[in-house]
Amino acid sequence: MSYELTGKLIAKYDTVQRTETFKTREFVVEKSEEINGRLITNYIKFQCVQDRTNIIDKTNTGNEIKVHFNIKGSKWEKDGKTNYITNLDAWRIEETLQTNNAAFAASCIKFSIAVSACPTFAKTIVAFRVYYSFLI
Repeated sequence: MSYELTGKLIAKYDTVQRTETFKTREFVVEKSEEINGRLITNYIKFQCVQDRTNIIDKTNTGNEIKVHFNIKGSKWEKDGKTNYITNLDAWRIEETLQTNNAAFAASCIKFSIAVSACPTFAKTIVAFRVYYSFLI
């Protein structure tokens, strides 16, 4: 069964070679939500395994992401005691639209500053916007 969670990437760690044939990489997502009028923040640690360890490479900390993952559980016995461990195995990461919109807004601000520095260019852009709005 597959799950997904959206939150802010706050940490990503180096890939660890666990055995000769098995490697993992962990990262942490911050998820805040309001419950009964209180803001609750959780920090969820995910792991990527094998060929999926590079899926977090292109994502910067601080970005909003959607993580697609599976829940894996293991049981083992040691010294007569039974122990359990749960892993959240990420298999896909997407940057959310909110992150993309923030980057777009930043580029628009830079563009706006450049346009205001050149009045001739600004007139051309306005004419283009008017023409383009008739085409839509």
